[in-house]
Amino acid sequence: MRSSRGLKAVGRNVLRKDGVEKVSGAARYIDDLSFPNLLHARTIRSTIPSGHVVDIQYHGDTTGFTIVDHRDVPGRNIVALIDDDQPCLAERTIRHFAEPIVLLAHENRERLNAVDVQIAYREATPNFDPAASKTSFKTIAIEKGSLDEGFAAADVVVEGEYRAGHQEQLYIEPNGAIAVPAGGGITLYGSMQCPYYVHRALKVLLGLPDHKVRVIQTETGGGFGGKEEYPSMIAGHAALLALKAGRPVKLVYDRVEDMVATTKRHPAVIHHRTGVTRDGRLTAIDIDALFDGGAYATLSAVVLSRGLIHASGPYRCDHVRIRGRAVMTNTPPNGAFRGFGAPQTQLAAEIHMDRIAGQLGLDPVRVREINALRPGDTTATGQRLGDCSALQVLRAAVERSAFKRRRRALAGTNRGIGLALFFHGSGFTGGGEVALASKASLALTGRGARIFVASTEIGQGTRTMHAQIVADTLGVPYDCVEVNAADTGEVPNSGPTVASRTCMVVGRILQRCAEEMRERLGTLTPGEYLRTHGPLVITKQYEKSSAIAWDDHSYRGDAYGSYGWACDVVEVEVDPDTWQVKPTAFTTVHEIGKAIHPMLASGQIEGGSAQGIGYALFEEVVMRDGRMANCQLTNYIVPTTLDTPAIDVVMLENPYKHGPFGAKGVGEMPIDGPAPAIINALRHMGIDLREIPATPEKIMAASAERTGSGITKSRSARRYTKPSSKTLHALREKP
Repeated sequence: MRSSRGLKAVGRNVLRKDGVEKVSGAARYIDDLSFPNLLHARTIRSTIPSGHVVDIQYHGDTTGFTIVDHRDVPGRNIVALIDDDQPCLAERTIRHFAEPIVLLAHENRERLNAVDVQIAYREATPNFDPAASKTSFKTIAIEKGSLDEGFAAADVVVEGEYRAGHQEQLYIEPNGAIAVPAGGGITLYGSMQCPYYVHRALKVLLGLPDHKVRVIQTETGGGFGGKEEYPSMIAGHAALLALKAGRPVKLVYDRVEDMVATTKRHPAVIHHRTGVTRDGRLTAIDIDALFDGGAYATLSAVVLSRGLIHASGPYRCDHVRIRGRAVMTNTPPNGAFRGFGAPQTQLAAEIHMDRIAGQLGLDPVRVREINALRPGDTTATGQRLGDCSALQVLRAAVERSAFKRRRRALAGTNRGIGLALFFHGSGFTGGGEVALASKASLALTGRGARIFVASTEIGQGTRTMHAQIVADTLGVPYDCVEVNAADTGEVPNSGPTVASRTCMVVGRILQRCAEEMRERLGTLTPGEYLRTHGPLVITKQYEKSSAIAWDDHSYRGDAYGSYGWACDVVEVEVDPDTWQVKPTAFTTVHEIGKAIHPMLASGQIEGGSAQGIGYALFEEVVMRDGRMANCQLTNYIVPTTLDTPAIDVVMLENPYKHGPFGAKGVGEMPIDGPAPAIINALRHMGIDLREIPATPEKIMAASAERTGSGITKSRSARRYTKPSSKTLHALREKP
């Protein structure tokens, strides 16, 4: 092949592949699409959290309507995922509010919404308390060493219980799908993260073979995990209506329905009991975690798995026991959300580390330095680390933020500073990547190459980053690499766009495709090769490193191929009158292997950090009788630019040899650290809070419980910081 000297895309902020269309408004999202003879759809949902359907009555003119219930399912009435426990349409039993029962479709939206469907129930007593649940979706135990030996070596034992609530993904575009019937099969267009998840679910639900189901991702306005498994539900509903009507059907949720009915982050209660020596060395870690899965299993098993693997934090300890359960309650099912269980467990780990430091009278940085994992150490699962940057990110964050100096300066004021050290495994847990057996293809074009993967663009830059990897490996300009749509009729199954795997795992498969293509081209240009030899398509499959070994039964071994490492330092100010917390400074240091596109990587870190601030302070899902009561943007509060400080992002590079150009994952890790760093900043002020979100009411109560009567209104504390309009609204009209 001709010389590619001077060409370089990796490590540069090249233009996004999807940038022009999105900025110009040319990009078409699901609700922008239409088809001839299109019907609009509506879902009729349960109005009780637990019981049985007795009767269904329709009031109004239903002439010309398509009506579907469970009896119209031609295949199996399940949403196929991990456990086959969730029906696509409830048959008789109701396990949560907003459970789908009946589907309606009509070409006229006004007539569609005018029909009144009355459902009679025999109600049962619901359970909203996970601790009282008698149904466990998954139980996991991780053990290393001997707790008895570890506690015997301890001078001090520190215990604590920590709680995290629901969190709503709040992607900018609600869920939506269009099903188009043809030839006894179905083509499904939708806003989604995982086309092949939807493909499999439709095959099972409709009883159709592979070639009769085609799934095409439309431009997608965000996902955060909320469009991982749930699109299989809405796709099934649209497809059932379309097959019965023989016409295309569009089903798009409004914001209220999306927030009421779809999955959220799992609430969790985590208990720590830790043995430690007087000089701060951890001798024993005993953790028990309880995750609320809601009414059906969805992805609770893997959320619990990742949560527990990260539960002891990035710390060394010879004697560890971690136990956890994900259980059923009569609330809407919880599911995937950025971080996948690790934000809950690392929240507890980092608050607990500050409490240990406080009880021993030690500096919180020093306690972390003593215990931070180092190369050669083993994790709770026994994985021996080679690649480990815990100390580097800790020291870089402490130095850049002037943590120790600021901690002294802020003492005794209405401001505090806190930090959190955290890590995150890239890719599927354990043997997950082997089971997925992901594939990617690269086709030669006259100018360069075209990428064929099922990895989806949901705003994070997938198309751009994959094109950069292929361009530099193949030795062609970035503009000469095209990316095919995520269409199961055209692309191989490269696995779901989740778990910080899209760059590290799928990008590496594409890199291998490009390496072989470059070898095949030799000295020929792409155009010359095509004229001489004809089409060239290279397909590769994921290959596990021989160094990785994992036992799914014992939960021992190499949980992830590589880990990212990070440290957040946050300064906060508490208004002594409103008890509003305002972050005023935010420093985050992330080690992510290699930043393929620095601006996109930094954007992921900034966005995840802002989302973590919301998780820590604002985002309170209020459940009343199993129903989300604040299901609107007027009363579910997320941080705006007025609530978010400038975020100082530092990226360190410690290349992973099995990642493309050394890259690891970046998308999930940023949300793990902000919440514990903020809670630890409040602890620096003497406020012992062990629960998020840290709303003004909780902070006021925690402050009143400490010695004295709360935050001292010192001269420095009297400075007034005007709350944002959203915060004032929340204080006035909190549900």
